[in-house]
Amino acid sequence: MRVALLAGGTGGAKLAAGMQEEIGADLTVIANTGDDIETLGVHVSPDPDLITYWLSGEIDAERGWGLRDDTHRVLERMAEIGAPNWFSLGDRDLAACLYRREFLAAGGRLTDAQAQIARGLGLRARVLPMTDEAVRTKVLTDVGRRDLQEYLILDGGKPQVLGVELDGIAEAQPTTEVVNALRAADVIVVGPSNPVISIGPILALPGMRDAIQASPAPVLAVSPYVGGRIVKGPTDKFMEALGRPTTAAGVASLYAGLIDAMGVDEGDPDPPPTAIPTLAAATLMDGAAGRLRLARTVLDYAATLIDA
Repeated sequence: MRVALLAGGTGGAKLAAGMQEEIGADLTVIANTGDDIETLGVHVSPDPDLITYWLSGEIDAERGWGLRDDTHRVLERMAEIGAPNWFSLGDRDLAACLYRREFLAAGGRLTDAQAQIARGLGLRARVLPMTDEAVRTKVLTDVGRRDLQEYLILDGGKPQVLGVELDGIAEAQPTTEVVNALRAADVIVVGPSNPVISIGPILALPGMRDAIQASPAPVLAVSPYVGGRIVKGPTDKFMEALGRPTTAAGVASLYAGLIDAMGVDEGDPDPPPTAIPTLAAATLMDGAAGRLRLARTVLDYAATLIDA
């Protein structure tokens, strides 16, 4: 089964890791790049790199980001000489960002840079940035307009969210690789990532929804709500800013007209979406076994949609 998985942060990345165990090179992950940031002289792609590290098995699973057992000597030294150190980059993590910066400076594409990083780390699945153009997510808050990383790290995700803007989105487009992956997929999965700031920028790309709808593959979303709650991150604040219920049904409303079915947590106390079929299952990805279990559940359910 060829799967195109739309993903951003931890939830989507963990599902990708489970799916890679099952289908290997038949998995293509389309990653959000609205989180990208230029800092300390490098180009950081937090979501593509997070996904890559989960797929390579090098992720610091306890923190949920960065590389396991990484050191921070470069960042510590830069802070000593006066550089800002609010955006933490480990030394091995920094290596990928340096490589990306040099690759882009030489006229290369973000897609090709990420592909080389993935090859170097031995991935079986593909990780495709959603676009090669610069898209930057801005958060409108009660204390002003903030870069997404500033909001999440410097502000700790505490200010009230009033809305989201995507700088550069009108000039961006899905890459040829992304469009081809959607066209070739047997199933398209919208991962359990933040639907507003992780999946939202992907779907906001001009032509992306058309490309998904043009694919013959069924589209299955997985709710990020487990037992009625978000496992990690400020998803509720962003859902509330859009006037949507903080439930699986609220998430489904953001994907209306695009998805054919949704996987929801079996322990979710809130009513599931009613306009589409749903599958209730254990969606908490606790450890490698939990990731693999959910991946198998999603793939098995996807097979029924293909055959329908």
